[in-house]
This record gives sequence, structure tokens and C-alpha cells, in this order.
Amino acid sequence: MINTKNKAVILLSGGLDSAVSIAAAQKDGLCFELALTFDYGQKAFEKEHEASQKLAEFYNIPYKCIKLDWLKEITNTALVADDAVPSVDIDSLDNKSITTQSMKNVWIPNRNGLFVNIAAAFADSYGYDYIVIGANMEEAATFSDNSKQFIADMNEALKTSTNHDIRLIAPLIDCDKNAIIKKALELEVPLKYINSCYNSTLGHCGRCESCSRLKRALENNGCDTIIKELFS
Repeated sequence: MINTKNKAVILLSGGLDSAVSIAAAQKDGLCFELALTFDYGQKAFEKEHEASQKLAEFYNIPYKCIKLDWLKEITNTALVADDAVPSVDIDSLDNKSITTQSMKNVWIPNRNGLFVNIAAAFADSYGYDYIVIGANMEEAATFSDNSKQFIADMNEALKTSTNHDIRLIAPLIDCDKNAIIKKALELEVPLKYINSCYNSTLGHCGRCESCSRLKRALENNGCDTIIKELFS
């Protein structure tokens, strides 16, 4: 159980995982002092920004968006480039070769490592004890910066890169998307606000891997109304 006096910063993308991470960590007594969102030229930035603002307001967390224009300049993957974001249908989500190729097409160099270190600078300066990230078991299968090893390695680095006892935690690290949706429903997370889509379309495109993972989990949990709200 997290001590109720401990303060934290959340890496808030506006998607399912970071939204549920807020609710799960708050339930354990964590007090969020700051929500950080990043603009690195991603196609879905406007949707992510809007979703993050709504979530931060809902959970009464001060919100800050940080521009990282240089990251787009060194990135050629589909999240920022003109190339189309790869489509991955629900039936292909458990095909490792397909999801590995999808990962390579949307990989942003050292993104989560960079985000954690920026959050650590705020935590070091303001005396926050925790950085919270929405890393989870399902995405860790292809994205190494969602894994337990990543969390452990970053925590080891934080011991000497900061002058304050700061820990990176991932409340959903042992969860797949089905379990995350279950938690979201139990914790009454306002799923109508989230954006998990990689594309700049109005609403969720329903074609990218992130959309497919979200939709499959919603379907598995009987969330027909939420599916209509997010994918209409």
C-alpha cells in the first residue's frame, strides 16, 4: 500500500492505460501533483491532448504539456511521418510476427525512457516520490519499454540520476487489456474521455493496433455502449 503522504507525477497519454493507472494508484493512496503530456509531432496529438486535459480535470490533477519538436526530427516511424499507421485487426493481435512488425513501424526512439527522465526532473525538483506509467503486460510482449525489466532498469538509474528517492511504478504491469478494462469498470474510470488511437481521425479509427486492442477488451467485457461512444 502506498503511503498517503507520497506525491506523484503521471505520464498521461490520454489513453486507456494511463487513465486506469491514475485511478488504481489513487485507490492505493497516491496523491498526484502533476500530469505530463508530450507533443512530439505525433499524428494523434490533438486527440491525446484533449483526452489528457479532460482526464486531468476529472481527477483534479494539475496538467502540463511539453513540446519535444526535436524528437519528431529524428523519428521516421508512422506515428509522426507521412506513412500510414499500420492496421492490425483483432484476429491478428496474437500473431507475434504481425505485432512485432507493427511495433517497429510505430516505435519512437527512447520515448518512454525520455518521458520518465523528464518526469524525474520534475519529481527531483518538487520532491515528488513516484512517477507513474501505464506500462502493462500485454504491450510488453512487443514493446520493451512497457516491460518489468524496463521499470527495474529505470529505477536503478533513478538512484543516481536524481537527488531524491524517486520510484517509477506501473500499477498495470501484470495486467492484459481485458484486466485493465475490468479495473476501469470497477474504479469507474470515465472511459468516454480516453483516446487510444494512433491516427488523427475524428474519434478512434478502429484499425490501428492500439484501437484493436482496446476494442477487443471492451467487447470481451460487454462494453457495447462504450464501444459505440468511442468508435462511432
